Amino acid sequence: MGVTTYNQEFTTAVAPARMFKAFILDSHNLMPKLMPQSIKSVEFIEGDGGVGSIKKTTFHEGSHFKYLKQKIDALDAENCSCKYSLIEGDVLGDKLESISYEVKFVSTDGGSVCKMISHYHTKGDFELKEEDIKEGKDKAMGMYKIVEEYLSANPNVYCEAKCAC
Repeated sequence: MGVTTYNQEFTTAVAPARMFKAFILDSHNLMPKLMPQSIKSVEFIEGDGGVGSIKKTTFHEGSHFKYLKQKIDALDAENCSCKYSLIEGDVLGDKLESISYEVKFVSTDGGSVCKMISHYHTKGDFELKEEDIKEGKDKAMGMYKIVEEYLSANPNVYCEAKCAC
């Protein structure tokens, strides 16, 4: 098994605590509302959202994928960071064992930067190339932009969220 690592950064005018709350802590409620055409449901099948919890995202019939499961490996709400792993689902295909993510929202002048590190754990001696994951990266960026637009249009949503970042 090999591991291929990619780094990404996204900038936004939205504060880090609000982005973290929406994109990480409350994504199980928010994503089906913001993306009803693609996400049917997100539910915790183990745990309550803390470390060790597993959540299942189910996509609508006719979607390219059926479902995925993610496990929360580390969670630091005070510093707007978390680690989670995509552990199951047809999203992984036959070449990937899992994908682990490290996400941190960092404060900038008037907004934040989302720093994401993705570790792709491949099966056998398969060598992953950047073009192999372009579609997934594009979808992640699309989701990020949808959350950003929603929070920008609704400044009172998650306004109570605080962090030390």
